[in-house]
Amino acid sequence: MKLFTPLLALLIVATSMAQEVPETIFNRWKEKVDPSVERGLDFLARIQQDDGSFPENYGTSTGIPALAGMAFLSRGHLPTEGKYAETLTRIIDYILAHQDRQGLYQAGHGGSGPMYAHNIATLFISEVSGMVDPERQKKIGESLPRALGLILRAQAVKKSDRHQGGWRYHPGSRDSDTSCSGWALMALRSAKLNGAAVPDKAIDDAVAYLYRHFDPKGGHFGYTDTHKHQLSLTGMGLLCLELCGEHGKPGTLKAANYVLQNFRRLENDQFSFYGNYYNAQAMFQMGGKYWDTYASWMYSTYLKGQKEDGSWYSKEGGRIYGTSIMILAFTVPYRQLPIYQRDETVDED
Repeated sequence: MKLFTPLLALLIVATSMAQEVPETIFNRWKEKVDPSVERGLDFLARIQQDDGSFPENYGTSTGIPALAGMAFLSRGHLPTEGKYAETLTRIIDYILAHQDRQGLYQAGHGGSGPMYAHNIATLFISEVSGMVDPERQKKIGESLPRALGLILRAQAVKKSDRHQGGWRYHPGSRDSDTSCSGWALMALRSAKLNGAAVPDKAIDDAVAYLYRHFDPKGGHFGYTDTHKHQLSLTGMGLLCLELCGEHGKPGTLKAANYVLQNFRRLENDQFSFYGNYYNAQAMFQMGGKYWDTYASWMYSTYLKGQKEDGSWYSKEGGRIYGTSIMILAFTVPYRQLPIYQRDETVDED
């Protein structure tokens, strides 16, 4: 599985776009968001362990360092230069050093199961490919196809019609859930955009799986059905559909309107940070009133939750997870991560 790496060019274009955007809702929050994000990144860099992992909740897995790594990338920081270069290279080296013979990125305690951390780690390694020095790029070129191959094999495990096309906690799982599947689909989509030989059928089957967990009447996605955890998972389903070419379809419009009507209840939800991350990404993809309305609420709601040390504490995942995923939500308008680039025909007004 050959992998090409054109992401530096995309990064340069994205940086230029971020500097030239007209007055938007984000520009009105930028003076508060910029220093908040930098304080969060400083916290992550300060607390990182020498081997590239992090302390506290699941910080020695491959998933939490990957989320932290994407947070640095989302603000335009690179592993080859700048004050966070060493922080990023330690994360990359940690993940690459913890890949087993199957291709699984696994270390420490992975929380819900090894595939969850693996999918996030694969997404990060795909996103950072093309931004590293030649020696690390060679390692990524050998490692990433193996990681993707594992995701494809896990999807191909024989399952019932309801679960076919998705992923669960283990490579051999015979059931699926939309949360784990969302990360796997984004990893595949990122790699495919980056030139990897990801079969169209794998993407199509994953999209079909998500649609089987979508309630077209209510406009929401569920976890293992169409309604469980809909408040925190509908943004996930919407984002995945948007990234896979479903923009403007009836289902995406229904889901966007569901988020628009219900997001204010998210603050007190069990998975508030997780839901906010996906909602922010999805509503930015939708643009217009969807992003403007959501962004105003998100920044006014979550900026004030930052602690004195620069962190955000998430009850579902702790400080490292909470800080990383909040930064990823806040920095959507910077468009630095290639996976989250948006169709420029989407209206921003």
